[in-house]
Amino acid sequence: MYVCLCKGITDNQIKDAVYGGASNLRAVRKQLGVTTQCGKCGIYTQQLIAETLNAATVGGQESQFYAAG
Repeated sequence: MYVCLCKGITDNQIKDAVYGGASNLRAVRKQLGVTTQCGKCGIYTQQLIAETLNAATVGGQESQFYAAG
């Protein structure tokens, strides 16, 4: 699903950025350019980052993510 229409950024791209180490909106913005135009996607982007980080943590231990190549 498209989150940022201005830049054409999807939820999967944001999740991939978080799995790659971006742990906040500033880091995701730097990597993808999200929220740099109209900014309307900022709130949902923050929610998506939080949900992805919560999913990555199971029982207080961080899960390991590996890039498919």
